[in-house]
Amino acid sequence: MIDRVSRHEVLNAVADLLPTEGLVAVDGVDGAGKTTFCDDLAAVLRGRGRTVVRASVDDFHRPRAIRYQRGRTSPDGFFLDSFDHERFAARLLVPFATGQPFQRASHDLETDEYVDSPFEVVEPPAILLVDGVFLHRDELVDHWDFSVFLHVDFAVSVARMAVRDGSPSDPDDPANRRYVEGQRLYIAKCAPATRASLVIDYDDLAEPRVLAT
Repeated sequence: MIDRVSRHEVLNAVADLLPTEGLVAVDGVDGAGKTTFCDDLAAVLRGRGRTVVRASVDDFHRPRAIRYQRGRTSPDGFFLDSFDHERFAARLLVPFATGQPFQRASHDLETDEYVDSPFEVVEPPAILLVDGVFLHRDELVDHWDFSVFLHVDFAVSVARMAVRDGSPSDPDDPANRRYVEGQRLYIAKCAPATRASLVIDYDDLAEPRVLAT
């Protein structure tokens, strides 16, 4: 385990570990800080002259009727039905890895409509840097050339979401059951911290800790 260091040092340490090209995942529970971490990591990489494409699994949700088919408070529904991992792999991960045109979205969460996003191409070497929950699921884990799991206690992550979204700050509040318990199912089934290339204790945003895996 590495002592607490500055956020800037951690970002640079992670950048040093990444492959020259390939698919990189940043996983963690809701409220862990994945999106900001990825954006900041992308900025570090681009500052080094690297080509980075940013994407998020949030742009590959399933329609609302499927997401809530087990009930609006179902943890199983959150874990099993939230994302269209087949489209995620077929439209983004596989074509990017093979140098083919790729799409960064298949669904608009606000309108609840499927979208036909533009095809993009990128000259190698390039990194696809993806943030999202559940990225170490069985059907996704083998796609990553490198992956990070941001470890954050639920008391911390839910409090962050309360500030961001106005949701209850108590992980045990019934309004949080679907999401907290759904993510506990994921952690129990997939053990993402053991599957990740690197685990970062991200309870303290300013002074994270890099943990050996």
